[in-house]
Parts: sequence; C-alpha cells; structure tokens
Amino acid sequence: MNTDALNADIRGAAEFQSQVRAELDSVKGDRARFNQLLVDTTTRLRTVEQQITDLEARITTLDGNAAELRASLFKRRDVLAEVLGALVRMGRNPPPALLMRPDDALDAVRSAILLGALLPEMRVEAETLAADLADLSRLRTDLATARDTLTGLRTSMEEDRRRLSAYVTERQKRVTEGNADLPAEKAQADAVAKTTGDVHDLVTRLETEVAPAARAAAEATSASKPPEPGKTEVAALNNAARIAPARPFVQAKGLLPLPVAGVRLRDFGTPDGLGGAEKGMTFATRAGAQVAAPADGWVVYAGPFRSYGQLLIINAGGGYHILLAGMERITVELGQFVLAGEPVAIMGSVSRAPAAGSASGQPQLYVEFRKDGISIDPAPWWAATDSQKVRG
Repeated sequence: MNTDALNADIRGAAEFQSQVRAELDSVKGDRARFNQLLVDTTTRLRTVEQQITDLEARITTLDGNAAELRASLFKRRDVLAEVLGALVRMGRNPPPALLMRPDDALDAVRSAILLGALLPEMRVEAETLAADLADLSRLRTDLATARDTLTGLRTSMEEDRRRLSAYVTERQKRVTEGNADLPAEKAQADAVAKTTGDVHDLVTRLETEVAPAARAAAEATSASKPPEPGKTEVAALNNAARIAPARPFVQAKGLLPLPVAGVRLRDFGTPDGLGGAEKGMTFATRAGAQVAAPADGWVVYAGPFRSYGQLLIINAGGGYHILLAGMERITVELGQFVLAGEPVAIMGSVSRAPAAGSASGQPQLYVEFRKDGISIDPAPWWAATDSQKVRG
C-alpha cells in the first residue's frame, strides 16, 4: 500500500470514528433513543448479513450452472469448429475461442445461421449451441452483477459491525458504572455454574443464590402480572426505554425476530445422534455474526457452562427462559435487562455449538426455549417473515 492510500485509510478511519462519536453524543442522556439506536443498527446488520448469505448461495449456484454449461459447450467444440469453418469459407474471420469469449462465439453462430452457411442437418445443433451460448453469456452477466452487489454489502456489513461495536462498548460502560458489586456477583455466578450439573439446576440456583439473577427473577414474576389499566401493548413496544417486557412472553408467539442471520441446521425434536432428540434449534451463521436477544428479558447468566461453551440465559417472564449458546463472546452483563433485537453476543469463526455430533467449521448458534424448566419448540415463536428467510 502506498503512502497516499495509507493516509486516505487513516483519514477515513478517523472520519468514521468521529461520525460514531457524534451519533453517540446525539443520544447522550436519552436512554430510549440510545436503545433504539442499538436495536435499529442490529436489525440492519442482521438484514445485511442475511442478504450476504443468500447472495453467496446464489453465486455458488450460478457458478455451478456456468461450469456445467462450459463443460457441455467444450464437448461440442467440434460443432463450433464447423460453424467457424463455414464462416471462414464465406470469407469471414472466426471469433476467439469459445470458452474465452462466449459472446463472440454466440455472434458467430448466429451469423452462420442467418447467412445460411450451415448444412441443414447442422442447423438444429447450431441453434442449440446458440441457446447455450446465450445462457452462458447471461450467467456471466448475472455473476458480475451479484459479485458487485456482494462487495457493497460486505462493505456495509463491516461498517455496521464497527459501529455496533462502539455502541455496545458505550452501553456496557453505562451498565457497569457505579455497580461496584458486579465483579463479585459474576464470580459468584461462575462458581455456581462450575458446581451445577444441568441447566435446570443452574437457573434454579442462580435465581435463588446470586443477587442480580434473583432480582431479575423477581422482576420477571412481577412483569408477568396483568398490565395496569390504561397501558397498552403498542405504547409499551414503542417505549425503547422500558425496563420490563412490553408483553407477556406467551403472547409473543409468532412475533419474535430470529436472533441471528443464518441457515437452520437442526430443528427441535429431531434425532440428536445419541439416541435422543434435539432440545432446541441450531443455526449456521457467518463468522463474527451479531446475535440479538429474541425477546425482552433479564440476563440471569452470561458465561461458560459445561458443553454449552459460552451460555447466555434470558428470563423472559412467565416461567420462560431463553438459552443461547455457541457464541464466542457475550456482550451483556448479569442482571441486565435487554430488549428484543438488542445485541447480546458475537459469533466466532468456528463451530462452538453444544449439539451432539456437530463438526468444527462454520459457526453455529444453539437456541433453546424453556417453560418451567422443560424444553419447548421455539419454531412457533418466530415471526413468519423471519422464519421464511431461514432455509434448512
């Protein structure tokens, strides 16, 4: 990289940091606007990540189709040679080789057909050849367009990842300020996790023995009661400064956003490879993908736990808990209240999912819903527009 390019990159980075700082300054002291900024940026990032995943799959398909066409055309190079030979006999120069410049080859075949330079028995073969050459030309154009779009989406994704990282850093700074007990409480929660055998017992012990988790459980119980007269669900949902769920979790069925952009690998209830059944859902994600809270709730655990790796447990109220595992880093704190769609974790670059038989490779997010300690199928809770995006 030359000096001018390096200086331009430095200026660009400085301008970006200045822009992000201005965005944070604009919402300083306004919890609702700051929370909305977090949710909106996470939603936009997740949408772009899903678009990239879909586009990469489309490019793979287009590449495969183009390779098949090129192979088929190569096998029929004798037909093309006869077409080019006919044009030479008519005093026309042949175009470059077929596989190097299919557009020129297509023009040559079409010219031969139109000029009647071919024997009648070759005409059908030439017309088929022309159709395939036209398809190859279209595929090359589609691939070029898709790759240009992909480049733009990747740039957008990286910018929003950096932007969101700054927002999350600021949020966690605000969460930890003045909370001198948090390190000791986290250490206590980690100690409980190390001496607990399963998730059900972990939740029970955390919500009785660890102060932030106990407070979260009490607030979740209180939030599950009928709303006060005059308060509507719409008003609660529009209040990004809320400190309790906008609606009871049971009423959110069919309305929750997926926590991550990706492809569904395993569903609840399918064989787990060990003679049992899956207790949750697993999604393949992009490396470094952002993970969002599927629902409003309180963080009752955030840390390592046995085969789960990094485990995040959210108390959504009404006896419901959401478990997320397979992430590389959790970005929320014990006892913190989070909104649906708010960033809570980041995926790594390889699989860390706890599901049996999962191979290393693409990162995998494991999602489990529990009601009174019993695993339930998360599928009915996802919003239709989101669940339709996920392809298994």
